[in-house]
Amino acid sequence: MNTSIYDKTAKGKEEIATRKYQLATRLRTLLVQIDGRRTEEELLRNVAGLGLGASALAELVEHGYIVLATSYASLAEPAPAEPAPAQPPLPEPAQIAQFQSIYDFYNKTIKNTIGLRGFTLQLKVEKASSVADLRELRQPYVEAVQKARGGETAAALARQLDQLLGATSADQAD
Repeated sequence: MNTSIYDKTAKGKEEIATRKYQLATRLRTLLVQIDGRRTEEELLRNVAGLGLGASALAELVEHGYIVLATSYASLAEPAPAEPAPAQPPLPEPAQIAQFQSIYDFYNKTIKNTIGLRGFTLQLKVEKASSVADLRELRQPYVEAVQKARGGETAAALARQLDQLLGATSADQAD
């Protein structure tokens, strides 16, 4: 069992925010998952459906996107055993793909439609770790686009976002 924990470097955070280094989509999906809390084993389980393994983590380390934050195996004395919280079910490949699609949509459209005024919203997208987290950003996103580009653009982008979110008609009502 590998209990190494990785965290993003400044370069990794910059890649997520700006796509400056044009990281491959599959590696970017893994980079998004890295949060300084999940173990290597957990990360690899989450992206196994994409065909990524330990070599993908090694590549991110090699190129300076992530660093080894800690490894419980290297600690001299383990912490007292506490009951582990119930683990939520692992996301299916379809959920990972949906998360990535919504995440990419937000990144592209916030930058192109809201510009620098969307920086705070971009940070919230960056912190999102599930489709539910991204769904909660729908209303603030639509309001920001409406303020920056008008109702017509906001409505068109809201429809696209709703398709990606798989929102119900109740969620789509403004």
